[in-house]
Order: sequence, then C-alpha cells, then structure tokens
Amino acid sequence: MKNNFYITTTLPYINAHPHIGFAREIIQADVLARFHRMLGDDVFFNTGTDEHGQKIYQKAQEQNIDVQKYCDEISKEFDKLKKALNLSYDNFIRTTDAKHIKAVQEFWKLCKKNGNIYKKNYKIKYCVGCEMEKTDSELVNGRCPLHPNIEIEIREEENYFFRFSKYQTKLLKLYENNPNFVLPKKRLHEIKSFVEGRLKDFSISRLKNKMSWGIPVPDDDQHIIYVWFDALINYISALGWPNDFKNYEKFWPGYQVCGKDNLRQQSAMWQAMLMSVNIPNSKQIFVNGFFTVNGQKMSKSLNNVISPYEMTEKYGTDATRYLLLSGSSFGEDTDVTWEKLTKKYNADLANGLGNLLSRVITLAQKGNLEFSTNFQLISNQTFSKLLGKMEFGQALKHIWKIIQDDNKYIDKNKPWDLMKSNQSKFKKTMQKLGQDLFVISDELLPFMPKTSKKIKEVLETKEIEILFPRIK
Repeated sequence: MKNNFYITTTLPYINAHPHIGFAREIIQADVLARFHRMLGDDVFFNTGTDEHGQKIYQKAQEQNIDVQKYCDEISKEFDKLKKALNLSYDNFIRTTDAKHIKAVQEFWKLCKKNGNIYKKNYKIKYCVGCEMEKTDSELVNGRCPLHPNIEIEIREEENYFFRFSKYQTKLLKLYENNPNFVLPKKRLHEIKSFVEGRLKDFSISRLKNKMSWGIPVPDDDQHIIYVWFDALINYISALGWPNDFKNYEKFWPGYQVCGKDNLRQQSAMWQAMLMSVNIPNSKQIFVNGFFTVNGQKMSKSLNNVISPYEMTEKYGTDATRYLLLSGSSFGEDTDVTWEKLTKKYNADLANGLGNLLSRVITLAQKGNLEFSTNFQLISNQTFSKLLGKMEFGQALKHIWKIIQDDNKYIDKNKPWDLMKSNQSKFKKTMQKLGQDLFVISDELLPFMPKTSKKIKEVLETKEIEILFPRIK
C-alpha cells in the first residue's frame, strides 16, 4: 500500500557557511527519502535555513551589509548543497519567506488565544551562541560548554512567555506511549529526565528596540518573535499550514532529523508548542551525535569545521556521502580528520567496492560472459529495519560485508583458472558475483545513487570504469 512519508531536517542557522555536521544530517534525511520512494511511498522532503535572531544580525553588521542581503547570500550556500551532495529534497524553506512569516504569526495568535502566551519581566543568563537561556548548572566556568569562546550575557527585560511548564505531564505521556519517539533511545532517556525536572516557561519574544531582526509579534509592534519559536514552525509551514490544509493533512505528522544539541528544542519545546494549538505531535525524531576533531566538538563558533564542498572536491559526491554516513553507530560522536577520511576512502571504496567491480568486469570480458539482469529491489528485512532506525553505519557494514566476502570468494575460487579448466564452474562463480553486485547496487541506491546506477551500467556494458581512484 502506498503511504505518505514526510521527512525534514532542522534548519541550519546561517551565521556561518555549511559544515559536515549539517551535511550528515541532510544526507541522512535524503537516504530515508530515497528509501521510501523505492518502497513506492509518496514522499515530501523538507529542508531550508533559519535566518532570524541576534547572531544573524551581528554577522550582517560585522560585514557592514543589509541583514536581508546577508541572509540571501548565505542561504544560497546551503541550497547549493542539493547539487554538491546529490540531494533529493522537495522543498527549501527560508524563515524570511512571506508564507512562513504569516504562518508563525497565525501560530502565535492561536497559542495566545488558547491561553499559552503571557507577558512578564525577567532576568536571565543568556548564550548568544545557542540563542537560549542558561542556568548555572548548565555553565562550565561561567560559560556555555557548546560555545566556550562566547561570554554569557545578563539580560533583563519584559518579554512574552510560553507556558512550557503546563505541558510536563502531557510530554511525559507522549514519551511513555511512544517508546521510539526519539532515537537513539538514550536520547529519549535524556529528554525524559529533563522534562521530569521542573519545566520553566520560556521567553518567546525580544524587545524590538534591542534586537529588530525577526518576525513582528501580532498586535504588539514593540516586540519581535524569538528565533526558536519562529524557526520550529517551519515543519508545518513548509507543508502549507495554515492555508493549504490538503497538503498539510496529507503529510503531517512527519519525521525529523536533528543534532543532539537540538534535542530539547525538537523533542520538548516544539512538541509542547504543537500541543498548545491542538496539532498532532511529530511521528519520530532522529538525533545525531557530533563530529569531533581530535576529540573536540566541530563547531562554527570554534572555527574547526570541515566544509562539505571541500570533501566533494577531494572525494566526489557519492564517496562524501559514504564517508559521512559510515563512520559510527547512529547517534554517536564521530572523530574525523582528513587523514582518517582518506584512509577509509582508499580501504572501503578504492580497494573494496571499486576493486571488486573492476575484477568482476575484467573476468567477464575475458570469459565473454553476459550477466543476468533479473534483479529485484531490496527484500532483505534486516537491511530495511536498519534503514528504518537510521542505523546507516550498520546498513553500510552489511553491504561492505558482501563486498569483502566477494573479494575473498574470488581469491579462493580463482575464476581466471576456472575459465580455462572448468567453464561450467566459471559461469556459476561469475553469475554469483554478478548477482551480488546487482544486490549491492540496489542496496546502495539510497546511499550512493550515482554509484548504484553506474554499477548496473558497467555490468550490462562490461566496460571497465575506475569508480574510485586511490587518493594519496
């Protein structure tokens, strides 16, 4: 039966250029989108850019350009990932889009009408890097551990607040009734522990005379809407809410991919916001670990990032997709360096998959052999389950086990000798290798779509092509 499948990334904050942390997130969403298309589902895949808030305003000021112009220029760098990483998203939303702005203001009105927004004075410690309030227990040596190079600000002003505390019981019930709501499960345990503590109402506006770059609060021209409240609503505004209810009702609720530093916002704040306006909660939230460099978190603010554009220039698109997905178990941190990436590229792609295909095609040429093209789409249930749980590293290990076994199979059976001494066994051996390559091609399709297509082309034409030349 054909199902509707909605997958969305978080929206990267455009205070800097893209790095591989977000690249992995959007590639993961792309793999799920492609896999569900393979299953025959009707897929809507959303991504975009988060463009309001103080950090964006400050970046534009630093460069002495109009803030909207700054957003227009940097958002293009993220949209260009579609070609660089061969992404298949259907929608690219910007939080400066007029339709999104109207949706946010309508959401605000509904939330206020339902008694979930009020105004009060408050004093907080604030991390500009996170664009969030911080408690003393969250600080290390008086600074945010995620942004240790940014001083904590003390803020005191009148803001609008969202009644987050009202939703503690409902959130805990959501998690209890949906044990796979957040994956991996240790992240679900983390957010349950957070919600089980005393939830505090959070600020959802800023005074316009202090920070003007944001969506105006309806019926109050002295305030603009807090960037987190604004950005989260993109998941439904991207579907046309509140105007295009046909498309919205077709695809919502959906699946979300985020980094572990977004866990609280995605799996608690956003879910409470949905409850506040009687909209169904998300279906499932997949939480990534960080990329680290020599054990230190890769971060735009720490200036230790690797660009996905640098990677595609060095390794190519499909190899970059593979390297970003295969490094670790889902949700765990991954330590990367150029040396480690190149070593894995040569071992897995040049010496592994590339070598296997080259050996099989060379033997097929010499033996004047045609391969059967009667192959089927993915039927391996274990493999499908791994994709459904976003265990992409394990799914790729499953594929590479076939590749490794086939290279060993060639060494053991010596088909170059069988070609001369036993034609029947030679053909049987080669058909097994050819069939395995068709299976590998099918299973690689959501991960490495160009490579998947090329493997089948090479098997059919028997024209040797070096897919992954060794890199020094």
